[in-house]
Amino acid sequence: MSFPSDIKSGMRDCILKIFWPKDHIVQFFVDNGCTNSDIRVLGDHKELARYKIVDCMFGHLAEKPDGGLGPFRSMLKSLVGWSSFDPYYFDKLKKLNRADAERSITHLKQLQEIRDHKIQKERKARAAKEAASQNPKQTISELKEKYLALIQGSLPPARRGYELENLLQELGKLSRLEVTEPYRVNGEQIDGAIKFEGEHYLVEAKWQDKASANEPVYQFVGKIEGKFYGRGVFISVNGFSDNVVNSLVHGKAIKTIFVDGEDLMMVLEEFQSFSEMLDKKIKAAQTRGEIYIHAVSGKTKII
Repeated sequence: MSFPSDIKSGMRDCILKIFWPKDHIVQFFVDNGCTNSDIRVLGDHKELARYKIVDCMFGHLAEKPDGGLGPFRSMLKSLVGWSSFDPYYFDKLKKLNRADAERSITHLKQLQEIRDHKIQKERKARAAKEAASQNPKQTISELKEKYLALIQGSLPPARRGYELENLLQELGKLSRLEVTEPYRVNGEQIDGAIKFEGEHYLVEAKWQDKASANEPVYQFVGKIEGKFYGRGVFISVNGFSDNVVNSLVHGKAIKTIFVDGEDLMMVLEEFQSFSEMLDKKIKAAQTRGEIYIHAVSGKTKII
């Protein structure tokens, strides 16, 4: 995020109207977070014009990876509250004019107020949009009817998987979970994500005619491994093939839980909420090392 150019221009004007000695300008930078390496960029600052010192430092800060946000913010805070005007340069030598300096400070305050109002307005609009995107559009009864229609072949297999992703998102929203829509990152297709108990879980949704075998599960685990504290929920409507569970947990850190069509049906028939289903499965994985259980009874599923 780059610092606003109009604010930087107002700050530049204030600095030049508050400080006369070049050393004072440089000290102002030091007092507001500029490091020794930042100051060295100026070279012999006494050989530069006053405005060149400011322009050089501002340009240097703007090119840093963080855009110089910290020092710029600190300088802004200092300048809008500035009330010290050195009488030696303002009154005795008359190198600077206090009225001009105060007008520049007032103008900078106005720019900041305008910018803060705009940011606050944008933040509220963004929050409202995000909140609306997390509101469920369908009831649990409507989702159940949709799921049964999919089982009965209302859509071709290619579309069925896409509708399953939407159904899962709606179930998450009904449980007041933060839901991330499907996305691509570094060439990987992610079917979405949910935030549960402060942790983000990647979601993989499969609706194939046969049980999910090792290959797609391992591919999903690979996606998780490349993420910070990666965790995942693998959903396969038609269950999982022989040995896939044991091969995933044997001698490995458990980062994925399994959900099948029966689990989804228990949620859609309101035996438990989507959150309760996740909680049961995550607890089993964390306390017993079991990633594939009946979410209602808590018993291990036998493949």
